[in-house]
Amino acid sequence: MEWSIQEIAKKAGTTSRTLRHYGERGLLEPSRIGANGYRYYDQAALVRLQRILLLRELGLSLPAIAEVLAGQRDTSAALRTHLALLEQERERIGRVIASVRTTLLKTENGEELMAEEVFDGFDHTAYEEEVGERWGREAYEKGDRWWRSLDAAQKKAFMDEQAGIARDFGQARRDGLAAGSDEVQALARRQVAWLSTTAAPSKEYVIGLGRMYVDDPRFTVNYDKHGEGTAVLVRDAMEIYAERNL
Repeated sequence: MEWSIQEIAKKAGTTSRTLRHYGERGLLEPSRIGANGYRYYDQAALVRLQRILLLRELGLSLPAIAEVLAGQRDTSAALRTHLALLEQERERIGRVIASVRTTLLKTENGEELMAEEVFDGFDHTAYEEEVGERWGREAYEKGDRWWRSLDAAQKKAFMDEQAGIARDFGQARRDGLAAGSDEVQALARRQVAWLSTTAAPSKEYVIGLGRMYVDDPRFTVNYDKHGEGTAVLVRDAMEIYAERNL
């Protein structure tokens, strides 16, 4: 069974132009092109398009999606990964919704707010196991103690600082600045300073974290929401900064 480009565009909630663009980027080739020049897509193409749309939903740029698709040949395994990420995001969003609802209710009723309620869904403890595996249990526990020592205002200021750095990286990308430029290296310095809350990070840590911002969709979205390719700029800038200064 196959579908025309118009049928697929309509069912996927996108446009024929977008699908042709995916084809030009090597992301989604039609299964065949008819004598009339129309593009047709079979079931395998539909599954691939679903993967592309899922990765776009996670905030990945098209070059990053190409890398992911090239590295994941097993479609079933890739879909299981997508499903797990989506379920994690659904659970997190559910917690954020509940947190905002509680904040709204208590604010309207003049009740005292608890920091744990305000920031539920934003808490870094969701990455406890992963941080422990990457950088050791001691690193996680040290960071966890520091985070819990902050009051609500301090936690908000910390997250606002990172959001500002990400926005500035996005602007630098839109301005066409190179990763090694003075302006972007100043941003990398701010990023590393933001990471230096409990101890000065090592060269390997900074480079590895920068690469994770591109390789892991959960982190890529935090940067590429400010413009496609921002996470790549952050990665490259952090690596250059680390090589020069750490």
